Amino acid sequence: MKVFSLSVVLSPPNKPCTILATASDLSTFSFYQRGSVSEFMAFFTKTIAERTPQGQRQSVQENNYTAHVYNRGGAEQLAAIIVTDHEYPVRPAFSLLMKLLDDFIAKVPTSAYSNPAAISFPEVTTYLQKYQDPRQADAIMKVQQELDETKIILHKTIESVLQRGEVINDLVDRSNALSAQSKMFYKTAKKQNSCCVIM
Repeated sequence: MKVFSLSVVLSPPNKPCTILATASDLSTFSFYQRGSVSEFMAFFTKTIAERTPQGQRQSVQENNYTAHVYNRGGAEQLAAIIVTDHEYPVRPAFSLLMKLLDDFIAKVPTSAYSNPAAISFPEVTTYLQKYQDPRQADAIMKVQQELDETKIILHKTIESVLQRGEVINDLVDRSNALSAQSKMFYKTAKKQNSCCVIM
């Protein structure tokens, strides 16, 4: 699970988008690929933001990437986009986008949107780093992981009990078979001894 890019975009309806704040982690790419990948992420971010209606959320897959976008709309006309790999879970992604937009609206005045270069919003980098592992950042997902681990242990315990139970059942079956053989031996011995009785 990997987050490659996280952005806040000014997305007025039927107009080109403007990236207001962005952070990216391209450490998995070679040094020579990072420039091209960064340009692709910016293009991908703007394109998806422009094509997402206000008040909507959507996820778009392209090659090895999935972009989750939340176009909040409203008076601010903001959208948030996270570009991840396919393994990244949807719920924490949209949870992050809502937190990011709430934080951005609280800290950056609307008047600053006209000059994106002057906007200082370092929290976008903090969110990018924090949400690299969604299990640590998302409380519900963390609890779900703990439950899954407990379930695995429980399954292993049940399987070991069943294996032990199968062995015990085999022993019981063998003892039942032994009892049947003992009864047969007793009957056979009784028959043979009865023919030799002197009258």
